[in-house]
Order: sequence, then structure tokens, then C-alpha cells
Amino acid sequence: MAEELRDERFLYMISCFRPRLKQFIRVQPVLDRLPSLSADDREKVRAAALQRGEVEGAEELLRAVERGPRGCGWFHEFLQALEHGGCGMAACYVNPTLSQLPSPAEEADHDLCVHLVQLLHSTLVDSMRTVQVAEKCLQMGIFQDEDLDGIHTVTDNRGNREGARELLSRLVQKKDWFSRFLIALRETQHGGLADDLSGNTGGTKDKQNGMKNSTNKEIEVTSQPGYAILEDLKQQENMNYSFSSENNLLETSIGKNSLVSESDVSIGFGSVSNLNENLGQSCTSSDSDEEESRASPEPDLVLRDYQMEVAKPALNGENIIICLPTGSGKTRVAVYITKDHLDKKKRASEPGKVIVLVNKVPLVEQHLRKEFSPFLKRWYHIIGLSGDSQLKISFPEVVRRNDVIICTAQILENSLLNADKEDEEGVHLSDFSLIIIDECHHTQKEGVYNNIMRRYLKEKKKNRKLAKENKPLIPQPQILGLTASPGVGGATSYSKAEEHILKICANLDACRIMTVEEHASQLKNQVKEPFKKTVIADDKKKDPFRERVTEIMTEIQNYCQLHPKSEFGTQPYEQWVIREEKKAAKEEKRKERVCAEHLKKYNDALQINDTIRMVDAYNHLNNFYKDEKSKKTERSDDDDDAPAVSKQDETDLFLIGLFHAKKKQLKELARMPEYENEKLTQLRNTLMEEFTKTEAPRGIIFTKTRLSAFALFQWIKDNPKFEEVGIKAHYLIGSGHNSEMKPMTQNEQREVIDKFRGGNLNLLIATTVAEEGLDIKECNIVIRYGLVTNEIAMVQARGRARADDSTYALVASSGSGAVEREDVNIFREKMMYKAIQHVQKMPQEEYLKKIQNYQCQSIVEKEMKAKRHQHKTYKKNPSLISFLCKNCHKLVCSGEDIRVIENMHHVSVKRDFQSLYHTRENKTLQDKNADYPTNGEVICKDCGQAWGNMMVHRGLDLPCLKIINFVIVFEDKKTRKEIFKKWRELPIKFPGFDYAAHCPSSDED
Repeated sequence: MAEELRDERFLYMISCFRPRLKQFIRVQPVLDRLPSLSADDREKVRAAALQRGEVEGAEELLRAVERGPRGCGWFHEFLQALEHGGCGMAACYVNPTLSQLPSPAEEADHDLCVHLVQLLHSTLVDSMRTVQVAEKCLQMGIFQDEDLDGIHTVTDNRGNREGARELLSRLVQKKDWFSRFLIALRETQHGGLADDLSGNTGGTKDKQNGMKNSTNKEIEVTSQPGYAILEDLKQQENMNYSFSSENNLLETSIGKNSLVSESDVSIGFGSVSNLNENLGQSCTSSDSDEEESRASPEPDLVLRDYQMEVAKPALNGENIIICLPTGSGKTRVAVYITKDHLDKKKRASEPGKVIVLVNKVPLVEQHLRKEFSPFLKRWYHIIGLSGDSQLKISFPEVVRRNDVIICTAQILENSLLNADKEDEEGVHLSDFSLIIIDECHHTQKEGVYNNIMRRYLKEKKKNRKLAKENKPLIPQPQILGLTASPGVGGATSYSKAEEHILKICANLDACRIMTVEEHASQLKNQVKEPFKKTVIADDKKKDPFRERVTEIMTEIQNYCQLHPKSEFGTQPYEQWVIREEKKAAKEEKRKERVCAEHLKKYNDALQINDTIRMVDAYNHLNNFYKDEKSKKTERSDDDDDAPAVSKQDETDLFLIGLFHAKKKQLKELARMPEYENEKLTQLRNTLMEEFTKTEAPRGIIFTKTRLSAFALFQWIKDNPKFEEVGIKAHYLIGSGHNSEMKPMTQNEQREVIDKFRGGNLNLLIATTVAEEGLDIKECNIVIRYGLVTNEIAMVQARGRARADDSTYALVASSGSGAVEREDVNIFREKMMYKAIQHVQKMPQEEYLKKIQNYQCQSIVEKEMKAKRHQHKTYKKNPSLISFLCKNCHKLVCSGEDIRVIENMHHVSVKRDFQSLYHTRENKTLQDKNADYPTNGEVICKDCGQAWGNMMVHRGLDLPCLKIINFVIVFEDKKTRKEIFKKWRELPIKFPGFDYAAHCPSSDED
């Protein structure tokens, strides 16, 4: 009974003095002395302190203590932990005997002393020799060894001023500190500072008296002028030292441990933002940045044990790959390594520069804003760059001005290419001391990461040669790769999986690949595995819409005498029809080419019908035929009232007529709910179940195409049931232009992700753009909707389900093969981890030998490929090639009419070229309701085939051509015809655009 009563009193003390306790508790030293606290609670407290600051960490600790379970002697253990953990003031407040509880007068005195130190904070920070004072405070019993170690660490790493801030932030949390601190100052030859604090302006005699008097706390505090000034101000402003105002005061005084920004907190007679500086809050080394840094307290950069385990070799300067699951804090590890690297370079007076490479534009801002900037901006200049950054200075200049550069890999690759041409705008790998490669499993084949790393490997090879000749070596940066899953590269055996891992290591010149071994249990607690489930839809249901579409396709095949061996609505059928279209275009068989093009649209409609709604498939076909009819109808440019002239030939009439004959029937079928897609029914059930079982649901649906993402979004919008359960959805798709559907701009992507993070949206329907890297907030539900690719994508998507009790679901039809592919991916994932372990256990000599062989192989393969490409390049005059319209095969222009703008845009400068084409409004921009003048689409005057778009270059309107819309005729020894998807595939180099030669002359003034 007595035990229960004591427990109640103890809990009552916590509830009464919670605001003060949160200010006086330093989490880590107390945690170290609480063995009875569960590992789960310990990790939660540590995470709260790490991510949200000491005050929040203290709050989490108090909650854990209140929750229990509380065994015999638990409160005594907590009290001892506070006392021996350097939190004596906190111990005074929770002791149920009330013997040490400060009186209101003592509290007021303490707060006034804190305030006085705060007023003189700038002077103390500038003038105090931190280490001497800290050591004296230890001798006098103000500090413990732990405090001294912490102050030493900060002073060594960040300098004397930062150390002084750390000292003061710890000091104001101690018991009876003020008088002893004055003595410590005087005994370390800081008499002037002690005088300023005590208000003693007399001579030596007064100082000596002050020292004697300072042993009596009550006399010293109440008799000093500083106290009198504060008392006057307190009376003038009617300052109220209730618990709430005390809390505000202490929150502002210990800025480092607080989440409250100074601009939000006022204390009695003025805002803290008007004071010189804030206790315990670090600033940039540059004085000009001091104001900004004071306004936003930065969190401490501390790693968990498992993070430190994988970081150790990199902290020793080794090239490594860190393999950690999604949500375990890979980027935080990279930030820690970056800071450690730059700090060491600074101490050694060596140049240090870090570049962080990412493979997606949104990751630039994410890494900058959420990770690198908060932790590093005090000491180093950081910048983020991507293709859509509007910079007024060159990339090499950006590199010169900053310590940490976060950018898309292509920006670095472009600048390295410029340096190869001895362009002044180029940079070299030797300009950097550390390169961090995010999602480094992409460092293979012809990826941009691998192109950059091949340069590194060539320089390494060259250095071996230079070393033998006793010549100076080329400086090489340290390499750090980050990945959640290196994959197995399609391997079907363990030996091939191991080979893939070794190749990734070789490409990144990694001396080892790091995974968590020693602290695996801690990692498991941090990264929760979601509950996995597979939802199978019955695809044996009657589907009359599909039957009608396949009947139309059969009719078209019979008309043009094309007979495939693949099944309608499948990927193989799509590949077959694309091959047939290409072949017919080269052979100038218009009928077969146009039919193949239309068959592809019908095949797309079948795939949409299998994935989404019948109405989406119908709309896809209807929009295509509307567009076809519009392209094949010519209106007079001069007379708007003149009747439209049809340019449809026999094939066009057959195809357009066939669709319109079946249109009504297809439309009616699309409206019949009884024939709706069974997969959608299963998706609806899954969403309803998941969004009703948790208080704050948040999810992502991964789907294959942009079209299906948009259509699913439309489906959710059109269904009021989803709104009733609180689903607020939006689609998230890529920004590339290699799709028929309009892309999302970078700003649109950012806006959607921000809304999702903020809770304005709680469901994303995304293509693979959201699988990797993007820090999408913890989700309760991740659904792969019929989308199964490889084991890397599976791991990445599953990693998005990070919240407690989350679900990872696969929704697929029984005959799609998706379930079987998912099983294969699970097998490959296990094979990958086994291969990594085998590589880790490999003798170092054997490992390095294999790595070196793969590196040589990679360099030789690239050189051979470059030679083949050079050999393929068409050496003769570009006039020997000509361009035919893909649809009507009329001659459009010759190779000598093509010019290139900015190594990218191919335009025709042929005289009278305008007479060959019409322009019409750009449909993509029109669909986006663009409120600015849009560049028109260029279409063939004879047949309506799209050729490209108009572009404006320095005031000139120029037709920019897309090579996929033409048949290229090579007229050399033997005439041949080819179709190319991209300009770079065409083995010929065109001259650059000469602006002066094509600028229209004018006689006007």
C-alpha cells in the first residue's frame, strides 16, 4: 500500500512540474542509467530526441516512465538516473519527499540568473576560454565527466565559440550553479566576465569581496546590480513568473534543446529575437549568417548504433557501398560522413568538397531541405541543383563557391564532358574529395552513374602507371554508394547473383559492401516489416467489351492481311504490331503501316480494359479517332468559312468508318457495371478496408502507366464512397516526355508530394517515379496494382509501408502471371542477401582481384563500344541521306537541311519548307489549359502525319523535327531505309545552327 501511495505521489510530481522537468533533463545520460526501461521505449525516446530535439525526447521519456510497467524500486532508479546523469535540478522536482523542492523565490532567482546569462551571452561566448572554464566547473562539482566530454567534443570539432555555447546550455540546467560559476570564471582569469555578471564595477578590493560574498548564494544574487535591474524591469512590465512563463523563459534559454523558434517566444520585457544570441544555439562560422541561424535551432547529428556500424569504414576514408533498407536513415548516415569528412579536411588544412549525386530531380530538394541543410548549414555552404534550376552562374563556379553540392548526376556528367573538350565551363573529378551516389544500384551498363565512375576507374588505372614512373598522382575522391537493394541483375543462380553484386562493387570501386550485422535487432525495431497479402481477381468473368474490340481487330487484320501469333491485349502482340508498322513504313506499304498503327491503339484499349474501366478504354479509342479525323481534314488558312476538305484515302475511310460503326455498341457496353473489371472491385475492397481500420490512413497505389495512374485517380474521384471514408487522392507521374500522355512538371510533382506530406492528400496513385528515393511519409498501405517488375522495385515499393501495422498488398488477376513474378522476386531478394553475405566473407585478396578484373572489363567494353560507334558514324556528306514522311512517303528534306541547336534540337532550314506543312495547336499543352501562347504542332500538308513542333529560338520560329515520324533513306553504294526512335541513334553528325545566316534581314530602322 505504501509503495502504491509513493508511486502516486511520484507521478503527481511529474504531472505538476512537467514543463520544468522537460527543460532540465538531458536524455542520453539518463537513459544510460535506466536498465529497467524496455528496449522499445529506449529507442522511441532516443529517436524523439534525435529527430525532434531534447525537449521532445524528455517528454517521450516522461511518458515511458508514466506508462510503466513499474517494478519494485523503479522510482528510486529514475531518481538516481537523474542525479547521476547530471540532471540534479530535475531530481529536485520529482523527489516525493519534497525535501529538495525549490521554493517559488528560489525558482525566480534561478530564472533571473538564466536571464542574466542570456543578456550577456554574446560577451561570454566571445571572451570565455571554454575548456579551462569547463574543467574548473568539473572540479567545483557543477559539471560531471559526461558534460566535460560533450563540451570538449564540440570545442574540438566546431571551435571555442561553439564550445562556449554548449557549456552555457548545460550550465543553466544545473543546480545551484550561478555562484559557483562566478568563482570558476574568476579562478580561470575571467574576472571581467564575473564582474559583468555580478554587476560589480569596483576595484580589486571589491572583486575580492565579491569572491568572498559569492559563496553565499542568497546575498550574492539579491545584492547584485544585475538583479536590481531585472527586478525593476519585472515590476515595470508586471512580469508573471507562473509555470507557463517560466517554461517559455527556459525554452528560449536552452534553444538547442527546444523546438520553439525564438521569433515565436517572448519573455516579459522583449522578444528573444532582439537579444544578442541564444543559449546553446550554434550559428554558422560566418557572422553574416548568425541572424538566420539563430532563428532556427538545428538538431543534433547523431547516428544510431546500426548506422554507425555501416558508416565506420567510410569514416576511415574507405570507398564503400552502404546497403540499408528504405526508412532506416541511409541519407542521415551520408550527412554524418559528409560532416566528418569536411571537418577532418578543415583540421588538416586540406581542400574538401563533397558532391551528392541523385537520379531523380525531386530528390535534390528533398536531400537539401530535409537532411543536408538542417545539419550542415551552420558550418558549410550547401546548394542543390537540377535540370530545372535557374542559375545565373556556371556549374564550375557553383562548385568553387560551395562545400556540398547536391545535384542530378547528368549535370556533373555534362560538366565532365565539357572539361574533356577543354571547355572553361568544365569540372574534373579531382575537384571533389568525396562523391556520394544515391540509389547506387543504377551504377551499371550505360547509366550516367557508371559513365562518371568509368572516368574514375580510368584515372585510377592511370595513377598506377604514374606511380611506377614516380610521377605526381591525380587526386581521387572517396566514393560512397547508398542503396536499399543492389538487386541480382536478373540472375537465376547464386553464382550469377554474386557476380552481379561484385560488378556493382567494382563499378563503384568499393572495398566492401556494408550491411547491418552486429546491431540487426535494433535495425529490425526501427524498420517495421509490413503485413503482406495478395488479392486475386477472377479473370474468368464474361467481358463483352473485350469481345467487341477483338472482333474489330480481327476485321482490321483480315483487311490488311496481317496475322500475328500472339494473343490480343498482350505485350508480345504490342511488340509484333510495332515491328510490322516499322517494316511497312520502310517498304512504303501505307495500308499495312496505318492498320498496324490502329491495331496498336486497340491493343492499348484492351490493356486499359484489363487494368481499369471499360469507359477509360473507350475514351482512349474515341480520342484517337477524333484526332485522326481532325488530322485528315484540311481547312483553308485564308477562308474560315470554306468547307473542310477530307484527305482520307481508302484505308483511312475503312478504319475510321469501322470504329464509328461499332462506336455506339462499345459506348453502351462501357456503361454496364455488371461487366466491370474484377480487379477494380478487389482494389475498391482493399482500399475501403485499409482506410477504415486506422485513424490516420495514408497510402500509395503503384501502377504501370501514366494513363492508368490518371484513370485510377478519375475512378476514385467519380466514386462518392471513397470520399465518405476520407480518401483524398491524386496521381504522381514522371516528368519525361517519352509518353503519349502529358507529363507532370517538376513543380506539379513537388506540390503533390508536399500536400501528401502535409496531410492534404492521403492517397497517391503513382508510377514507378515514387518507388525509389522519394521520402514519402510513412504509409499504412502500399498496393502494387497488377504491377510486378523486379526485386529492386519490390523492395523499394514495400519500403514505403513504414508505419506500424502497415500492409503491403498485391492486387492482380489470376491469369496475369503477376503473383508468380512476385514469388520470383521474393526468391531473388533472398538470393541477393545470400550473395551479399558471400561477397562479405570472401578473402580480401580474392575480392580485390575479382573487382580489378571487372573494372578492366568495364573500361575495355566502353572503349570497344566507342570505337564501334565511331566506326558506325556516317563519314560522308549529310546530303546523302533524305527524310520521307512516314505516312505518305513524300520527300520532306535532305540531311544537309538539318541543323542542331544546343546539341539537342534538330530543325529544318530548307528554303520553302513551310509550304510542306501546316501547324495546329499543340494538343498536350491545350489539354493542360495553358494560359500562354503555345507553339504549334507541325503536320504534313498532304496526309496530316505529325512531324514535330514549332520552336522559338532567339526570336526565330523554326520547325523542330522528331525523327520517329520519318523514314530515313541512305543513298550510298546501296539504298536502304531505316526508322529511328531518337536522333542519337542516327549515325551522322549535323552542323550547328548558324543564327546569323538564318536571321531575316530588315531595311527598317
